[in-house]
Amino acid sequence: MLQLKKHINIALLYFLMVGAMGVLLRLFYVTPVLVNYRYIVHAHSHVALLGWVYLAISTIIYRMYFSEKVVDKAYQKIFLLTNMSILGMMFSFPFQGYALFSIIFSTLFLIASYLLAWFFLKKVPSNFKKSCSYWCVKAALCYMVLSSLGPWAVGGIMGTLGKSSIWYKLAIYFYLHFQYNGWFILALIGVLFFIAERVKIDIPKQKFFRFFWLINAGIVFSFFLSVLWLKPPAIFYWLAALGAMLQVAAFFEFFYIIKKIWKYLQDQLTVISALLLKISAGCLSIKILLQLFSALPFFAELSFKYTDFVIGYLHWTFLGVISLALFGFLNHFNFIKINRGQFWLYVTGFILSEGLIFYKGVFLWMRWGLLNNYFEILVGISALIPVSIGVILFQNLKRKATGDNEK
Repeated sequence: MLQLKKHINIALLYFLMVGAMGVLLRLFYVTPVLVNYRYIVHAHSHVALLGWVYLAISTIIYRMYFSEKVVDKAYQKIFLLTNMSILGMMFSFPFQGYALFSIIFSTLFLIASYLLAWFFLKKVPSNFKKSCSYWCVKAALCYMVLSSLGPWAVGGIMGTLGKSSIWYKLAIYFYLHFQYNGWFILALIGVLFFIAERVKIDIPKQKFFRFFWLINAGIVFSFFLSVLWLKPPAIFYWLAALGAMLQVAAFFEFFYIIKKIWKYLQDQLTVISALLLKISAGCLSIKILLQLFSALPFFAELSFKYTDFVIGYLHWTFLGVISLALFGFLNHFNFIKINRGQFWLYVTGFILSEGLIFYKGVFLWMRWGLLNNYFEILVGISALIPVSIGVILFQNLKRKATGDNEK
């Protein structure tokens, strides 16, 4: 267990670096910064998804299905290879963007991710493989592998058509879509079901499989939301709308299941973990509605024209839906301990920074007056997020190793 806690501390350290890079990116609009903005964006996004979320989720999955006392040597080697690639990307992207070394380390990460998927699919004990949680985790791992087609395509597109090609953007959107909506969210849902199954809470199988097939169909078809900025033929709008509606139907089934079992599930969670998951669920509901609206041509064009809406949406999903759920689960499994002060510091930074980002998009759209010192305020508010993460990490490093937290 102690070794897995070290893995989470490493993931938190990456998250701290991501937050610091986020503040640095805000500073570009305040004062001259002697680094390449686009290169920092690449480092920021890669370390966010692969350093924080990927490592945290994979560590939780290992904790769910394997012994907490002995960490498999194969998993240790995969973890080492993964971190070599993440560190390589973190120190190469800021200086060269997409170039030789960053591409090498990105490729190394893809290989490590395939090994991780193989490890879980092959070595998870058979007694778990018919559970609802494993159905979700297995599908999530498949989406992780599927999403990697995007980065592989990027290399070929850059070498032939260049970054200005629409295919370059589509490859990036393909990767992000199946990472966010497939790998991350389905894996987190699997964790939630695991907590329920662990204490013998009954999950209605008919309702679960209805949710499961709806969400998978929704994930596939909602990818077409990512192509509407091209103003494609009408069939693509219909496919995108179908994907968005399938997502709504899927999460209607999901929230119905959770409503039925929440009374018993909440008894297994700490107050902070339950609150974090409730807020994450609220953010998820808003995310689903935003996807539904984006299927309409007016809103699809609006989001393409004003990139603040896209940036706000991605941060809403990353900082709200995904990271809040991760904090809740990490707290539940005793990987970290979050107190109310740390909780409110993070949530305040998240809510206020999101409000400012969406406000700027609305301001540009409606041609309103921007707040005086808007960018300075955004820098200060955004700094609350790395500060809160730094406090959580510092407190976690001080903690003594303890057993699993049941409550």
